[in-house]
Amino acid sequence: MFDIQYFGMVILFLLIALAVSTFRVLREYDRGVIFMLGRFYKVKGPGLIIVIPVLQQMVRVDLRTVVMDVPTQDVISRDNVSVQVNAVIYFRVVDPERAIIQVENFLEATSQLSQTTLRSVLGQHELDDMLAEREQLNADVQKILDKQTAAWGIKVANVEIKHVDLNETMVRALAKQAEAERERRAKVIHAIGEAEAAEKLAEAARVLSQQDQAIQLRYLQTLVEIAGDKSSTIVFPIPVDILSKFNS
Repeated sequence: MFDIQYFGMVILFLLIALAVSTFRVLREYDRGVIFMLGRFYKVKGPGLIIVIPVLQQMVRVDLRTVVMDVPTQDVISRDNVSVQVNAVIYFRVVDPERAIIQVENFLEATSQLSQTTLRSVLGQHELDDMLAEREQLNADVQKILDKQTAAWGIKVANVEIKHVDLNETMVRALAKQAEAERERRAKVIHAIGEAEAAEKLAEAARVLSQQDQAIQLRYLQTLVEIAGDKSSTIVFPIPVDILSKFNS
């Protein structure tokens, strides 16, 4: 009697285990890649699915967007500047069958491919392009990655370069270059101002030379301005031709 009860409990346990392994529930973002005796059968899900024990095996695939950090990479730019660059990529599985069958580990494969692609693309550009044309570099890396991962059933949606770090020597060199550029611009602006001032003075001199009364009024205005000063003695040279015009 005891043996029969024990045997019944074992059978019941096996039936429960069989039911648990047969019926699977996949979430909305999950898909199950089903293999029948080792061969691909179909992709199932989401919801309640049936997997025949022993005959079928299921591999679960998450279809949500994966945010993956690309480790810091040492990059030599086209103008032979050593920089350290890291980035983040956004991708998701669009074909679960290919993601499982065509590559052993699509997460690891995508990570390694993103590292080599980042070094390759950035190494073709100069340092100024890395610092100023980051949006274009992001698009270039994304395009190359998306093309190569399509065979794995993966869609690379976006690539963002986060940091372009320089060593201390390059930082000092860039600071000196920026300071020299500011000084150059200041000198150019000053020279342009001097040229414009000289042009205006020459134009004013031509106008005054054509009107004798204008010269007299200008001298009188200058005397008024000087008289407002606190100096007790004023020496103001007046050309003889101006005095002759006052006498006339």
